[in-house]
Amino acid sequence: MLNTAGLQPISTDDLPEYPLGSEDRLDSHYFMAWERRRWLNSDMRLKGTPECRALFFDLINISYDQTPVGTVPQDLEILAKLLLVDPGHFRALCKLDYGPLHKWTPCICEGGEVRLMHPMVLRTLTEALSRKEDNRAKHEAANAAKRLQRLRSTVAGYHAELAKNDAAIRWMDEWLVQEGCEYRNATWIERAMQSWSTHMFDLGQARSGTHRTLS
Repeated sequence: MLNTAGLQPISTDDLPEYPLGSEDRLDSHYFMAWERRRWLNSDMRLKGTPECRALFFDLINISYDQTPVGTVPQDLEILAKLLLVDPGHFRALCKLDYGPLHKWTPCICEGGEVRLMHPMVLRTLTEALSRKEDNRAKHEAANAAKRLQRLRSTVAGYHAELAKNDAAIRWMDEWLVQEGCEYRNATWIERAMQSWSTHMFDLGQARSGTHRTLS
């Protein structure tokens, strides 16, 4: 294996595992968060050549479309092609202290593949994925609340008292989801109500049987 920054052999036993997998995606994001002040004061910007800085920034953008997201191949020939530069020239730039691969380090990815990662890119992606999950959870909670309200309103047309029973509404909602009901028409609602009634009857029978056994 090759350490692409220093071009020295390294052992895979010493490599960190990359925490993101192929299922972690930001396909709906057409932008990336950029820590402007951190970049303006970084050694890479202050000490790297204009060409190296440009390639470094390009590489970060490229990594967002790679798998796993945030990584790039360790092969310098492939990287040169992705960056649209001459492989020999790119290899020479990578030998500089502040070359295009500054702080890009090898890591073990899903399936045992060795690729390059950058700590700043990983941190930014981890935060973005966390926000994505938070937004998804909020969206799902809002959808569930609307679904329950619609179900309650529909059930009220059949049985006003039953519609006031939160446990019953939630149970019927779960039952409809488990049954794979995509469109909650009258037939499905009636079946859900009947299933709830059967469920409560069975519970009552079980309790009665328990009481008789104890007595």
